Amino acid sequence: MKRNLFVLFFLFWMIGNSGAQSYVTILETLPVYSSERTVSGDWLINNQSYKAGIFTSANGKELVMTNGLVERTFRIVPDVACTSYKNLTTGLQMLRAINPEAVVTLDLIAYPIGGLRGQDERGYLKTEWIKDFTAFDHEYQLSDIDISDIKPYINWKPINWCSNPLLPKGKTVSFIYKATKNTRLKDITIAVYYEIYDGIPLINKWVEVRNDGKESVVVNKVINESLALVEEESAVVGKPEEMLKPHYLYVETNYAFNNAMNYHVSDQTTHWKRDYDYTSQVNYDYDTPCILEIYPNVDPNMRLDVGEIFRSPHSFELLLDGYDKERNGLAVRKMYRTVAPWTTENPIFMHLVSRTDDQVYTAIDQCVETGYEALILSFGSHINVEDTSLANMDNMKKMADYAHKRNIRIGCYSLFSSRKINSETDVINPLTGKPGGAFFGNAPCLGSEWGIDYIRNLKYMYTQIGFDIFENDGPYPGDVCASTSHPGHEGLHDSQWKQMNIQKELYRWCNEHGIYVNAPDWYFLDGTHKIALGYREVNFSLPRDQQKILNRQNIYDGTWFKTPSMGWGFVPLTAYQGGGTDAVLEPLSEHLKDYEQLMVQYYGAGVQACYRGPRLYDTDEAKVVVQNVISWYKKYRDILNSDIIHLRRADGRDWDGFMHVNPDLKEKAFLLIFNPLDKPIEKEIVIPLYYTGLTGKAMVKEQGKTGKKYALNRDYSIKLKVTIPADGYNWYVVEN
Repeated sequence: MKRNLFVLFFLFWMIGNSGAQSYVTILETLPVYSSERTVSGDWLINNQSYKAGIFTSANGKELVMTNGLVERTFRIVPDVACTSYKNLTTGLQMLRAINPEAVVTLDLIAYPIGGLRGQDERGYLKTEWIKDFTAFDHEYQLSDIDISDIKPYINWKPINWCSNPLLPKGKTVSFIYKATKNTRLKDITIAVYYEIYDGIPLINKWVEVRNDGKESVVVNKVINESLALVEEESAVVGKPEEMLKPHYLYVETNYAFNNAMNYHVSDQTTHWKRDYDYTSQVNYDYDTPCILEIYPNVDPNMRLDVGEIFRSPHSFELLLDGYDKERNGLAVRKMYRTVAPWTTENPIFMHLVSRTDDQVYTAIDQCVETGYEALILSFGSHINVEDTSLANMDNMKKMADYAHKRNIRIGCYSLFSSRKINSETDVINPLTGKPGGAFFGNAPCLGSEWGIDYIRNLKYMYTQIGFDIFENDGPYPGDVCASTSHPGHEGLHDSQWKQMNIQKELYRWCNEHGIYVNAPDWYFLDGTHKIALGYREVNFSLPRDQQKILNRQNIYDGTWFKTPSMGWGFVPLTAYQGGGTDAVLEPLSEHLKDYEQLMVQYYGAGVQACYRGPRLYDTDEAKVVVQNVISWYKKYRDILNSDIIHLRRADGRDWDGFMHVNPDLKEKAFLLIFNPLDKPIEKEIVIPLYYTGLTGKAMVKEQGKTGKKYALNRDYSIKLKVTIPADGYNWYVVEN
């Protein structure tokens, strides 16, 4: 009764304000949230009971997003403000103070969105204080609230084999704001979006600015997230860059590039700030990094014409529950599997270096014979996808048609960066006013006429010839351009943002048209499928014995925060980066032991490698080796594409290896171990089985044969006696 009276009073109080009745009615229809609504179980083992929901508080003043793992609460009266952000697994309240929900700068004027004033103590926030807080006299005020199921922002449908064919489920809340005073802004709408997902402690946030007016407006900057977080440490002295940042919140956005092959170095949006109003902090100079803001390092400065929508980067905020690197890596990998399921596609492909058309057709036939599923015409091949002549298109279409008839996907490589086009096209260095100064020295500008034509021609060629794999070398990475004559951007001020949007739109287009994309930078959240695992190319000119160990290090290091299907490795069948005869595998029939082990290392990790050369086999004996490895991989494909538990990194001194785990499969784990020594290894090693979901006993089968039962220790581990042949490998399957 009290709640209903409050809502009625609130409704009358808000009469006259645009949209008031709409969002009050929405709050009234939501189920009432109970903090006793709990579910149990480790979400990394079984997350089926953690369903996203949107609730209202008992007093009718708050909206609550939760899925049993994360809880985010917004005060709606007298203005929208996030007042609680809680990890329900650990009980940690991450928020210590209220900040604006966003800050949008239009035509050089900053407009804070939401927030409340009145909190004098910013070291912590007591619930009873909030009733006395007041709204700021902001230009933008809440107009409406919209609640819906999550709608995919990439309309992906799985084409290749994948471990997760499903788009994410959950709920979306958007707070919609209108200008209340400035008549020029009355048709510029700002919407702040929040998505919460089933089964994972993850919230996605972004801001949209929509121009329904009669003239353009420049979106200079958007801070789409601003959180006053609990600090990680209390340092009496020290600068922000010297202090630890909060470990309990992992944030990743779809605005990342640096050619680093990992997100941490590629990130362009995470900013840790001081809070000078937090006067009770331990640091004497108020230098504690305790405000997290998300915005691009280079402001977009985008002119928003009538009818256009500006969309900020999406910030995916994943709550972590400890310091364990493996567990946190599993959580990040689960995030990719959930929000970017296309990254779980993992076709078996060859990287063909062709000199003639006949070599292409032969390679297609060899793919069929060995069980491969795709062929990429590698760099240095004889075809040119930029050639739109009818003769070239007809020739490439014949290749595609032949491949598709044999159930092989086919595509090619295209170089964008590291090349000169002309002075009118190339990126202009703002320091010199001349071409040069790009990430790789020279590069065309994607916003130039040539760059726009490059994208248009790629789409045209792929549509006409039917290629369905694309490997794009560049653009790298966020180059700015000072040209004022390129049609794709106005000048230096908007050049990075505009080029990035052109590039990411291409990848989304490819994704939605069934084209698998290998890209050299971190564009997973905009539709790409795979990136390099992380390696140094010149290492593939080293002797094969060194390559085997270094490759296993690459696999081990490159799968902490990437799923196996997200990275590609490299196997030089022919000379690469100057490698000699002791580095390459050709003639394949003379190096079958090394060829087999290199395949087993990669396929056993679930990682596709670029087997770069003119053929997959040269004799019947070599053909059988490839067939056997691919058959083995396909037999265990589900578990080999599951997450990796890192057991021991290769160091050339003792055994090394890793283990896949998946509690949802018959094969709960797959253990693959290697011996770099010239004598066999026999020893007992500890195998951690917690993430298999097994709790009592485990059946371990050496090479899939008759197994032995083991009782799990209290830490869910077993001690397994293993034998690994000299300079070889062994593998074990774990079942219930």
